[in-house]
Amino acid sequence: MKKLVFVLVFLIGFATSAQTNSELQKHYEAFYKEMRLQGDIDGVVNALTHLNVLSPSQARKDTLAYVYANDNRHLQALNTIGIEKQDSDSDLAVHVKAISLKALNQPKRALEQFESLFKRTPNAYLAYEMADLKIQTGDNAGASTDIEYGLANAKDDQKYAFYERQQPYEVSLKAAFIHLKALVQYNLDKNIDVAVATIDEALKIDSNFNLASLSKQALERRKSTPEAAEKKE
Repeated sequence: MKKLVFVLVFLIGFATSAQTNSELQKHYEAFYKEMRLQGDIDGVVNALTHLNVLSPSQARKDTLAYVYANDNRHLQALNTIGIEKQDSDSDLAVHVKAISLKALNQPKRALEQFESLFKRTPNAYLAYEMADLKIQTGDNAGASTDIEYGLANAKDDQKYAFYERQQPYEVSLKAAFIHLKALVQYNLDKNIDVAVATIDEALKIDSNFNLASLSKQALERRKSTPEAAEKKE
């Protein structure tokens, strides 16, 4: 009799707990929708975190990581989904890892993720990211290959955003690739005139390309003071 009573109490407790979890999940699902409608990022994070505790889901984790990354909370994004390259990762997870590692100044790890994305869905934007990161890591030959792909596949109406100024701005993606081409040219043979001429090509496409203008000024300063430039190198 005591055993029967214990079993009944246990089953009632289990059913109550299951009902409570189900009600909580419905509550946070509704809360999540409302926070999205209101554009409340912290509310969205709160809802997704509770939902992941109540009913763990990799897709939901990936979404939470994306929300963090989109809010420039890149460390939290990576803490949510990790930094290792996983073939089983969703496209969203790989994208988050790539942009967050790049933002946290981890070019080699970021490049690994961008290359994984490029294998899945090749496009000019990913080629730009890879070329930029390869220049940073000293792989100028690899960068050249990506630049050639980008120049061949970038469309005239495609833009790329830059953030080195207080006010972000966009330029032609083709101009962005030409700027990278100039950097590779200089890295390979140190010919300032050739690199500057290539940058001028980019500026003809987009005269407001501030980063290209800064690169041109830096190269021209090197030409006017070669001895100082050599000492810095």
